[in-house]
Amino acid sequence: MNILIVDDIHHILLEKLNQNNIAYNYQPDITREEAEQQIGSYEGLIIRSKFQVDQDFIELGSKLQFIGRSGAGMDNIDEAYATSKGIVLLSANEGNRDAVGEHMIGMLLNLMNNLNRGDKEIRNGTWKREENRGYELMGRTVALIGYGNNGQAMAKKLSGFGVTVLAYDKYKTGFSDEYATEASMEEVVKMADVLSFHIPLTRETKGMVDDEYLFHFRKPIFFLMGARGGIAHIPAVLKNLDSGKILGAAFDVLPVEKFPALSQAEWYAELIRRDNVLLSPHVAGWTFESYYKLSDVLADKILTLLHQQ
Repeated sequence: MNILIVDDIHHILLEKLNQNNIAYNYQPDITREEAEQQIGSYEGLIIRSKFQVDQDFIELGSKLQFIGRSGAGMDNIDEAYATSKGIVLLSANEGNRDAVGEHMIGMLLNLMNNLNRGDKEIRNGTWKREENRGYELMGRTVALIGYGNNGQAMAKKLSGFGVTVLAYDKYKTGFSDEYATEASMEEVVKMADVLSFHIPLTRETKGMVDDEYLFHFRKPIFFLMGARGGIAHIPAVLKNLDSGKILGAAFDVLPVEKFPALSQAEWYAELIRRDNVLLSPHVAGWTFESYYKLSDVLADKILTLLHQQ
């Protein structure tokens, strides 16, 4: 077994490979073109988000037995094609679920209490108390769409806030636990005060949150998107911010990310002018602690896989 590592990862992964006498080539600065020339010699590939592991790249990896992603999900990997070639896919969703939960709750509390606006006003010499009066989270209903690693971590972290947590997951049943109650979408749209997404981006979920989706919610909601940006149709969110159906929206992820592409998106100027919209640069799952945990989790999964062979 020889593994090509094409991204920066925490040294704990290298240490665990060394301890188990597993050969690897750590090249965090490698380009895709260079990786294409080398991948044919390796049984394993470890990547974060450096480039797309598409069908063309996978074809070059004729010896590949597994691809490990030091991150949550397999967004930059052609899962269907890799699986059809008998390649095992490993991700490290457990490694950053706590980071995502904390970040999204932080964004929610910020929105509910107008923290960014109040801070900006004070720095500009303005003191407004009534205009910045906030809402309490206690007693409200938080609806989680998706109840995998991130959804479960979010529910656990919400348990001290005195809220009711509902969870809808299209692909699970019977998953109610001490932190969340399984719910139908009919219950979610009727009861939710806060709507938070914890699902992957797939053909089914791309653009899922549109005018029709949001139309059915009965109460004004706070909207949290910390899953994948492509799930939300931003113009629909803006429309519902205008109507008051969405009281505030927090995005850690957007359908278009990084500049200059983001500034060229047709909805960008409209999004950033609002003080009830909070943005962060896709860092919810990227903390000093998750950097370690993502590599640690992935290393353990690789070792388990190899020991089974």
